[in-house]
Amino acid sequence: MSASPNYPPLPEGMSLSAATGVVSSSLIGGQGTYSPEFVVTDSANNQATQSISFAIAGNNSFLSAIFPSSSIFHHRVDRASTGLPVDTSPAAPIYSGYQPEIIRPFFGNNSGAPFPNGIPAIEVPYNQTDVSVSTTLYQSYFTSAPIPANAPVEGTSNSNGDRHVLVYLEAGGGNNPALYEMWQGIYEGGPWTDSSNALWTNVSSNALTPQGNGTSDAAGLPVTPLLLNADEVIGSGTPTSPNGTVQHPVRFTLNHILNYWVWPATQTAGVGSCSNSGGAIPVESMISQSSPPTTCTFNSPAGEIYRLKAAVADPSCASTSPQSAIIITGFRNYGIIVADNGMSGGLIGTPDARWNDNDLICLSSLTLSDFEPVNVSSLIVNTSSGATSH
Repeated sequence: MSASPNYPPLPEGMSLSAATGVVSSSLIGGQGTYSPEFVVTDSANNQATQSISFAIAGNNSFLSAIFPSSSIFHHRVDRASTGLPVDTSPAAPIYSGYQPEIIRPFFGNNSGAPFPNGIPAIEVPYNQTDVSVSTTLYQSYFTSAPIPANAPVEGTSNSNGDRHVLVYLEAGGGNNPALYEMWQGIYEGGPWTDSSNALWTNVSSNALTPQGNGTSDAAGLPVTPLLLNADEVIGSGTPTSPNGTVQHPVRFTLNHILNYWVWPATQTAGVGSCSNSGGAIPVESMISQSSPPTTCTFNSPAGEIYRLKAAVADPSCASTSPQSAIIITGFRNYGIIVADNGMSGGLIGTPDARWNDNDLICLSSLTLSDFEPVNVSSLIVNTSSGATSH
């Protein structure tokens, strides 16, 4: 295998026998399309190289079961069915300089070639063995976790990017279902290391990360249940004739976010400040949609949900882009949620060989100006819980 950082390794869980040239695996963890480069050397030390693609369908239907149906992460926000109003807080709008930016699908099939494109997630059984985890930079919620060697890494281990590792632990053996997330995860032949991690010990409950605490993204949100995935879009149909639905807000990024957060977020890493009648509001704190600031120097707090405006028509390409059409309906009903700093309009999903990249291009017909912030304050039971009141 080529050691060049320009090529990915084999999909996680697969291995190459140098003696026989056989690629095999007992359990593949990789998702999406990997195109590693194979290098063959003969007895005269001549070399030949060939890039070979491995296209792997995801298996992510479990994502819809993370957190109860009463969670804000599964709550509709369209005005027609919920009555939820536009958030008129000066903090709420997407910053005017970002509104012309298009929606950019940061997930797909071959669109990240030769690397898989998106953030993968994996489900493991309740009795998955714990291994050591060492955290080198930010917060650590666990020092051991049921993270297998074949857990897929965002961008693969050859990436120098975020390298999220997302693991959902099934319920069983008297244990609750749990969610383990790592940022900049690296597998080192037995233990894992990461730069930060987060843990939800019971995702059948509505418990959020404690207010003020971060996770593996800037907003303190879970990454996993907010990812678009092909299983939910395809449903019982096929990749070319999908019939699924998106029933959660979708994680997206902005170049900068406001230095405050709103429920259900618990943290931020942003810019700007806000004030109310009592003066400046301390930055890196929670602000209220029901009692909003009076002025802000920037916009888009972490955790703000934006829905596609009812007056915005589906782009014409949606009629011939069935995967995008289902996602756009999700934008109307469940919205998109500010989760992290990144390219403005970056929409995050899982890598999967079943995505149709030509179809997903249709999403880029929409701009951030087509979305409006939603005031979800009437849904809050308490800010430590993602449960909704109605």
